[in-house]
Amino acid sequence: MLLNRRTALASTLDSVHNYYEHLVFEQLHQVLADKLDDNDYIADIACVALNQLPPRYIRHDVDMAFYLPSSERSLIAEQVTKAVEEAIEFVDNSNKRYDSAQ
Repeated sequence: MLLNRRTALASTLDSVHNYYEHLVFEQLHQVLADKLDDNDYIADIACVALNQLPPRYIRHDVDMAFYLPSSERSLIAEQVTKAVEEAIEFVDNSNKRYDSAQ
């Protein structure tokens, strides 16, 4: 019985995620299409960008899309674009060296 409760809780929690994650990953895919094979570089940029954005946890993306007014959607898109741009600049200017050939 305890195992069933844990499994049910884990399954429920798997549906909870930060709304901005998908948006940041989508933006990275558009902006850095030529560098998507460098997982460490992309992951570092994603983390830096996401840490600049407010957490917004949801269960279903469709709910956010339906309930957000277009003005707020536009603001979120601008925030994501800015966060990704700043994250790329930050990571590119860091001392860490990325080598996708590893």
